[in-house]
Amino acid sequence: MGSIGVMSCGIHAQQCANILKSGVHRGSCRSLHMTGRYAAKEYYDVVVVGGGAAGITMSSRMKRKVGAGNVAVIEPSEKHYYQPMWTLVGGGAKKLASSERSTSSLIPSGVKWIKSEVKGFDPDKNSIRIDDDKEISYKYLIIALGIKLQYEKVKGLPEGFQYPKIGSNYSVKYVENTWKALQDFKKGNAIFTFPNTPVKCAGAPQKIMYLSEAYLRKTGKRSDANIIFNTSLGVIFGVKKYADALLDIIRERDIQVNFRHNLIEVRADKQEAVFENLDKPGETKVYQYEMLHVTPPMGPPDVLVNSPVADAGGWVDVSKDTLQHKKYPNVFGIGDCTNLPTSKTAAAIAAQSAVLDKTISLVMKNENLTSKYDGYTSCPLVTGYSKVILAEFDYNQQPLETFPIDQGKERRSMYHMKADMMPFLYWNLLLKGYWGGPAPYRKLMHLGFK
Repeated sequence: MGSIGVMSCGIHAQQCANILKSGVHRGSCRSLHMTGRYAAKEYYDVVVVGGGAAGITMSSRMKRKVGAGNVAVIEPSEKHYYQPMWTLVGGGAKKLASSERSTSSLIPSGVKWIKSEVKGFDPDKNSIRIDDDKEISYKYLIIALGIKLQYEKVKGLPEGFQYPKIGSNYSVKYVENTWKALQDFKKGNAIFTFPNTPVKCAGAPQKIMYLSEAYLRKTGKRSDANIIFNTSLGVIFGVKKYADALLDIIRERDIQVNFRHNLIEVRADKQEAVFENLDKPGETKVYQYEMLHVTPPMGPPDVLVNSPVADAGGWVDVSKDTLQHKKYPNVFGIGDCTNLPTSKTAAAIAAQSAVLDKTISLVMKNENLTSKYDGYTSCPLVTGYSKVILAEFDYNQQPLETFPIDQGKERRSMYHMKADMMPFLYWNLLLKGYWGGPAPYRKLMHLGFK
């Protein structure tokens, strides 16, 4: 991905992809030949639970490693979405249809698609239970179940989305409501929320705020709008370099930020949102809104909670270095469902997939694990219809940047990468297992490439 920085935005995505593809990591073609003792049960060398970004990516990599017919993906949904696109859908810059593909079109040829939900894990017996109490056995298990949206934890939701003026870019059901609410805005408060839970793409609640502010300026309504960001956090962003840049934008655009404010109720019939002050338990404040964008509380999928593969919080309990389960050496986790202490993004999944591919290869060979995930994640912070601050950082909340430029500044080139290049990269390289994240410029500097 480092090559993108020296390309003009006019280069076609296919050309970029060809350059990227030439240097990507390809999995080993080593195959496992299992004996017939497993014939009595439905058995696969590798079972991948979840058919989202992480699950499809790892199924592609595992097919090359153990061969067609030896990998299964368990996923109930018929549709797959490129969810990072929904920020732009909610802001009217992209169509929802452009984020959608059929799951069947993405499952690698030769990989078995088991269209079912997982009902339980039994790692001591190397098996999982699916619908109709059917049992699937495995030699290696990859858990990639994503994260659960919990709108119901806010009183008045999700039924409140039946009313106008309220949307949420986190759900395919409600993302177009956001754009409708923005278009219909007349006068009053435009409120954007951030919940008191882990979330995927922690920058997204702000991105739609900046897009909305830009839209209201463009349409001559900005002077009649109060832009308010009510966040449960105590900071605007976890990495100081990018937080400083965002605070400058917030001041310049006259946006009101209320820290430690958590949405607890929506009275959609009255266009009221109720927030609790996390620093003063029991204290609440009611805001009237003309537009409300809700980022829902989130948590681990129900099947993981209290399961033998989860930690006390319900997240898949894996090594932050290797992504191998801490108790079961033939079980691995990737993406939003894990307890990895980094932001939950598609970019993080890309970097994790390369590390996990190497980890599994070494486990299969009974060799010591040497691959190490540094926590790399990325958040293209959309600050306008042609502006992005590209935040990239590691476990220590330190910038880990790809390009030899100051990524703390708004750039049109980074917007085009977010809006045009990254979707192509996602569909054509990441999901096919050919991209394991960028080679950050800072790392190249350490290796002597100047």
